[in-house]
Amino acid sequence: MRWENLTDSDHARVADPALFGADAVVTRTFDTPEFHGITFHEVRARSILNRVPGASRMPFEWTVNPYRGCSHACVYCFARKTHSYLDLDTGLGFDSQIVVKVNAPDLLRRQLASRRWQGEHVAMGTNVDCYQRAEGRYRLMPGIIEALTERANPFSVLTKGTLILRDLDLLTRAARVTDVGISVSVGFTDADLWRTVEPGTPAPERRLDVVRTLTEHGIDCGVLMAPVVPFLGDEPAQLRATVRAVAASGATSVTPLVLHLRPGAREWFMTWLGRHHPHLVRRYERLYAEGAYAPKWYQRRITGQVHALAQEYGIGPTRPGMPRRIQGAEHAGTPAATEPVQLSFM
Repeated sequence: MRWENLTDSDHARVADPALFGADAVVTRTFDTPEFHGITFHEVRARSILNRVPGASRMPFEWTVNPYRGCSHACVYCFARKTHSYLDLDTGLGFDSQIVVKVNAPDLLRRQLASRRWQGEHVAMGTNVDCYQRAEGRYRLMPGIIEALTERANPFSVLTKGTLILRDLDLLTRAARVTDVGISVSVGFTDADLWRTVEPGTPAPERRLDVVRTLTEHGIDCGVLMAPVVPFLGDEPAQLRATVRAVAASGATSVTPLVLHLRPGAREWFMTWLGRHHPHLVRRYERLYAEGAYAPKWYQRRITGQVHALAQEYGIGPTRPGMPRRIQGAEHAGTPAATEPVQLSFM
């Protein structure tokens, strides 16, 4: 894709103050195939470091989210409900109405310089993907990474996007001065399942190429195997194929997470399920009868199977032949990189 050829189109207007208030800047569309049907709402955020509710139960307390909404269009994305806070549609609107915090890098640099900031770990990609398609146009992540690097502030990134490789040099530089954790989300390698539940994402094999490239450059990278989709992606042969591919990519870890369906995502996913797999609707209603999460017995079964496969294929930070870590990045790919993503893309 020739992102550098994109120019501001004539399709721009003042952003709706009823939605964004004083933060509104402009609403914009672009006449390119990559952005067909997508509207960007450019806003000036008032804060970019977000404290996680219930942070005492999480392995991280702070996040940075330069975007709201996501063109990955994953039918199960838990973050869909956040669009309702802006009176935007949580279905197609979440996929196509993207809020862009255009001042994110400058704002982060100022907030990191505050005397109140204690240099805590910052997690990115825990709400929507910071390397979604919009990042190719707006290029917010280079400034964000540079701001964190200037302060030697530890951070992690979770992504389904291949665009992270654009910033490989910046990540390498950051890993020399602070802890940098990278995780790539690959829940399955089944092509048919991918095309229907994650239609806006790069193919699973392309994401695993990202893992391979990062590890070849000395940056440890884990894989979040999420979501494992009940009755569609949980057959033993499917789990084996995915773990085998993860191992071949050189991933330092694999963390399985079963699909969970929070309000907002649940309605959209069940609508999709009824359209594509109507015979599974009743099974899902029974499996998720107690709430957003699959029963513990089911989660333990999947976790046990994946961990056994990971051991069989030798996935882990001490695998023979793994590239050495970048000096100064001894903790990249440790739980700080993989555990936070349990909030994400589910």
